[in-house]
Amino acid sequence: MSEHVTEIVIFTLLFAVVSGMGFVAARWRKPQDLASLHEWGLGGRRFGSWITWFLVGGDLYTAYTFVAVPALLFGAGAMGFFAMPYTVITYPMVFLFLIRLWSVSHVHGFVTPADFVRARFGSPTLALLVAVTGIVATMPYIALQLVGIEAVLKAMGVAGSGLLGDLPLVIAFAILAAYTYQSGLRAPALIAFIKDTLIYVVILVAIFYIPTRLGGWGSIFDAAEAKFAATPAPGDGLLLNQNNQLQYVTLAFGSAMALFLYPHSVTGVLAARNRNVIKRNMSALPAYSLLLGLIALLGFMAIAAKITPITIDGKADANTIIPRLFDAMFPDWFTGVAYAAVGIGALVPAAIMSIAAANLFTRNIYREYFRPNATDAQEASVSKLVSLLVKVGAVAVILLIDPQFSIDLQLIGGVIILQTLPSVALGLYTRWFHRHGLIAGWIAGMVTGMLMLYNIANPATGQAHFGGSAFPLAKLGLDSTVTIYAGFLALLVNVVVAALGTLIARAAGVAPGPDRTRPDDYTADEGDPRVHELDLAGGPTATSGS
Repeated sequence: MSEHVTEIVIFTLLFAVVSGMGFVAARWRKPQDLASLHEWGLGGRRFGSWITWFLVGGDLYTAYTFVAVPALLFGAGAMGFFAMPYTVITYPMVFLFLIRLWSVSHVHGFVTPADFVRARFGSPTLALLVAVTGIVATMPYIALQLVGIEAVLKAMGVAGSGLLGDLPLVIAFAILAAYTYQSGLRAPALIAFIKDTLIYVVILVAIFYIPTRLGGWGSIFDAAEAKFAATPAPGDGLLLNQNNQLQYVTLAFGSAMALFLYPHSVTGVLAARNRNVIKRNMSALPAYSLLLGLIALLGFMAIAAKITPITIDGKADANTIIPRLFDAMFPDWFTGVAYAAVGIGALVPAAIMSIAAANLFTRNIYREYFRPNATDAQEASVSKLVSLLVKVGAVAVILLIDPQFSIDLQLIGGVIILQTLPSVALGLYTRWFHRHGLIAGWIAGMVTGMLMLYNIANPATGQAHFGGSAFPLAKLGLDSTVTIYAGFLALLVNVVVAALGTLIARAAGVAPGPDRTRPDDYTADEGDPRVHELDLAGGPTATSGS
C-alpha cells in the first residue's frame, strides 16, 4: 500500500469533496419542505437541461460501466462493443415515449412507472408486478456499483480479503447512505457535475496519452488480434463471426429497449422541469455514447500493455484490469484522479437507484396495500428508510456472496425489466391490451426468460447455469450454432401471450380496468392547470380492479 500513497491521498480528498457536496445539496434549491417524494425523490421536478443531462448521464454511465465494458473487450473482443450501438439507438427509440411519460406523470403526480400502470389499466396487481420487477432488477445494479469502487480500492491496496479489507468499502457506502438520506435526489444531481467532468477528463487524457506509451493504435490492435488468435474460444476476436452476430444485434436492441424501463432511468427523467428539457437531453445524451466507445478501447490498451488482473485468495478479478492499466500508464497523481473518477462514478447511480427502488416500494406496495391514506411526510419517511435498507443489502451481497452472483443477477435484471415494456411503453400509446392479458404475458415472459438463462452454460467460468445471455438456437431444436439474446425471445413470448390473453378476455366479456388518464394528459407541459388534480390513491375516478 505504501507505493500508492499519492493515489490514496488524492482519491480521499476528491471523495471527501463530493461527499461534502452531497450533504450540502439539501440546501441547494431548498424547498419549504423536503418531506415528500416529489421533493426528496424527484428534486421538486424542477431540474433544467444541464442538470438533467449530468444527472441522467451520470445515472446511465456508471462506475461499473467504467471497469466492466473495457474488461469485456479485454476478454471477448468485438462482442463487448454491443454497448455502443445500444446506447446510440436507445435515444431516438425512447424520445417520444419519455415525453409522454413525463407529461402524464406531471399531470397526475406519478412518481414511478408502476403509478402510471395503476392508473392506466386500473389494476393494482399489474402495478405490483411492475414495481416488484423494477426493485428486483435494480438491486443487483446497486451492488455492481460497489464492484466498481472495490476494483479501485484493490488497485490501491486498501481492499482485499477479510473484514478489515472490506472496511473502506463499507465506509464509502455509509457516507453515500447518509447524504442520500438527508438530501434525496438533489445529492446525486449536484455530485454528477464533478463525476462526469472527472470521467471526461480522464478518458480524453487516456485516449491520447496511453497510445503514445504503447507504440500507437496500430500496435494496440495488433496485440489484441494476436491475443484472440491464440485463444481457443470461438466467440472472441476483433470482429464478430457468424455465430454471434445475431446475439450482438438482439442484445444491443434488447438492451436499448430496457435501458429507460429501469426505475432509476425514469426517476432522472421525471425530475425534469418540462418537455423541452427531455427533448434536449435525448438529443445531447449520445455524447456519452461517444465517451463509452472511448472507454471500451481501454480494454485493448490493457492487452497491449500486458496488464493482468489482481488475484486475491486464488481468484483473479477481471474488473481490476482498468485500474491496473491506469496505475501502469499514468503518473501517481493522475492515477489518483482516475481512481477518484471511477469511485465517484459509483456514487451518483447508486444514490439514484436506491431512491428509485425506495419510491417503488413506498408508492406501489406500502401505500397501495398497507397505508392508502399515507401523507406526503409518511411516504418520504418510508422511502428514506427503504433507501437505507437497499444500500445495506447491496453491501451485504458484495461482502457475503461471490461478486459474480451480483453480475449474474444484473444479467437476469436486464431480461426481466424488459417484461414491463408492454405495460409501460406500449401502455403510453394504446389501451388495446387487457390487464389480464398483460399479467399473463408478464408471467409467460418471466418463465421463458428464466428457463433460457438457466440453460445457458459458460465453460470459461465453469458455470452450468446462468452463464450468460446468449441462448443457443440449437436448444430450440434448430440445426444451428447461432445464439440469440434471451431477453429478446422472452419479450416476444410476452407480447404474443399478452395479445392472446387480451383477445380471450374480450371474447369472454371481461371488462377492462378503468383508465384514469385522458388523451390530453400525454401532451401536458409545465404550467398545465390540471397538474396533480387527480390523486393516485383515491378520488372520484378511482375504482378497484385486479
